[in-house]
Amino acid sequence: MKKRVLAFIIYNSSFLTCAAQEVNIDSLKTVWNDQTQADTTRLKAMGIIAWDGYLFSQPDSAFYFAQMQYDLAEKNGMKKEMGYALNIQGISFYERGDYSRALDYYQRSLKIEEEIGDKNGIANVLNNMGVIYADQGDYPKALDNYQRSLKIGNEAGEKKGIANTLNNMGKLYKDQGDYPQALDHYQKSLKIREEIGDKYGIANALNNIGVIYADQSDHSKALDYYQRSLKIEEEIGNKYGIANALNNMGVIYADQGNYSKALDHYQRSLKIEEEIGDKNGIANTLNNMGKLYADQGDYLKALDHYQRSIKIEEEMGDKNGIAASLNNIGGLYQDQGDYQKSINECSKGLLLAQEIGAVLLQRDACQCIYDAYKSIGNGNKALEYHEKMLVLDDSLNSEETNKQLQQMEFAKQVLADSLATAEETRLVAEAHQEEMRAEEKTRNLALGGGLVLLILAGGLYGRVRHIRKSKAVLQVEKDRSENLLLNILPADIAAELKEKGRADARDFDLVSILFTDFKGFTAASEKLSAQELVAEINTCFEAFDGIMGKYNIEKIKTIGDAYMAAGGLPIPADDSVKNTALAALEMQAFISERKVEMDAKGLPAFEMRVGIHTGPVVAGIVGVKKFAYDIWGDTVNTASRMESSGGVGEVNISQATYELLKSDPDFAFESRGKIEAKGKGEMEMYFVERI
Repeated sequence: MKKRVLAFIIYNSSFLTCAAQEVNIDSLKTVWNDQTQADTTRLKAMGIIAWDGYLFSQPDSAFYFAQMQYDLAEKNGMKKEMGYALNIQGISFYERGDYSRALDYYQRSLKIEEEIGDKNGIANVLNNMGVIYADQGDYPKALDNYQRSLKIGNEAGEKKGIANTLNNMGKLYKDQGDYPQALDHYQKSLKIREEIGDKYGIANALNNIGVIYADQSDHSKALDYYQRSLKIEEEIGNKYGIANALNNMGVIYADQGNYSKALDHYQRSLKIEEEIGDKNGIANTLNNMGKLYADQGDYLKALDHYQRSIKIEEEMGDKNGIAASLNNIGGLYQDQGDYQKSINECSKGLLLAQEIGAVLLQRDACQCIYDAYKSIGNGNKALEYHEKMLVLDDSLNSEETNKQLQQMEFAKQVLADSLATAEETRLVAEAHQEEMRAEEKTRNLALGGGLVLLILAGGLYGRVRHIRKSKAVLQVEKDRSENLLLNILPADIAAELKEKGRADARDFDLVSILFTDFKGFTAASEKLSAQELVAEINTCFEAFDGIMGKYNIEKIKTIGDAYMAAGGLPIPADDSVKNTALAALEMQAFISERKVEMDAKGLPAFEMRVGIHTGPVVAGIVGVKKFAYDIWGDTVNTASRMESSGGVGEVNISQATYELLKSDPDFAFESRGKIEAKGKGEMEMYFVERI
């Protein structure tokens, strides 16, 4: 279930007002258009228009107005205002789920803030960057940014900013399942907000503490905190906060099975969100209502609400929300027994989640696809997605976090039991002091016996702990071996190898082979140290690996600076030829962008040729020691010739691949005629590009 949690406040109170404030856009535009007004006044008005007027309802419009703010500030050399505008534009991309562009604008803002030495601005941008990394599941980077933000915020003495960062760190710990740390940071944030009388922040902190208890299924405490938050939001007239609290209370009532009360709260929340034009809130509440109807078995209403939600998310460009809604729709089809539709929707959700790096959503999508394939008896595909789930689980570190929580709870319980036992012993000793003196010898013997029993019990407990710890270590090593095997072999082949101790070679009728090779590799190697050269190749190949995963293409191997992959094995797929071409085009796009970046730094950069040919191959495991999955056949040789006969920056395909793609409206082709290919004679070749 998708819960909307106000987990962070990004605005800087020195120039922007509270995000919940209702503003008169027309009055502010009048100020902006009045050129007799001071530029600082006009810029402040435009900042409020961008933030309070549009940022959380129409982020694309917020970007437009922030650009107007930036242009005037740049014209007058007002760097502080330029930094603010870039920050707003970064948030607008974050709201639309475009994390890479959001980070780009944050980094531009950060550069300006560092130039002018604005500590509050630096802390604020670092905080926002941390939010991006947290949403992408890169928790170490997120925590590093938050800690840097907190350190600079403490130096600047901006308590509201410190409270915001503590709040975000709480959300980070919550997302990792570390509830004690999350609660501690939320409470620290709440304390600061109470000290400075920040009612908006107090309500936000109370809401987030409520989410902690909700995640732990402590419904009564969660409702108590939500109600306290709601009361303050109503006092200050914060309609965004009121709608959010009502929505979260609806989630609790839905979890308790009180569907009528849940629906009432969702409808009240939705009414407010529609009044204030909060598109993000509307989409989220519709999504929760869809989940509510699905739980009641009203699938038509559920689908209607999910589709209304996804339509708004598409209007906003909220990729994170779209991926979550697609997963929900996939789950809905699965509940109805329509497993193919379930796979289709969750596969779309997975691709989108991979695009934005949302690890939790990737995990949800893989679970959905795994369940669907398992239900229709396709064990091979189910295993493939189960393995992906394991890798994602490892990334989220959820198992280790749960162990730590259990250990903390165990230690807490042991301490409580020890204190209770000690207190009871003390009271008994005082009450029977005289009797114990008279029976001192007997007592000493009893204590001695008890001590022996305690030592034995301690030894037994230590042995049990050792066994448990050993089992845990063995499980970790087993999981690590599993993941290592999956990094070397496709999931299907790995499963066969584990089951039979060997994997048979297989014939495939239609596989698209992709080869790449860097132009200028020798020249670049002369200008870079060995470490720099390897690092740059690794950067490119890591990006290629990610693209292969996105399009379900199997990486075969790297040979020096060449990269080889294949679409359509070990499991044939109808769209494998198209996906191979799309992957090749995306690889070229990455190299082009990388060259621009390296040229700007005055560093040598690679250019690349890519070739694709489609045909039959034989695939299997080579060797016994240091074994590898490889492919053979004339198709491989021809694909290699497509690469060597190609053009820099282009994707060169054979006649066979062209025949399979020529009717696809997503591609355009340039016939190259017959080109001489080494050892093959003249061959028809085509450059392909995406329309």
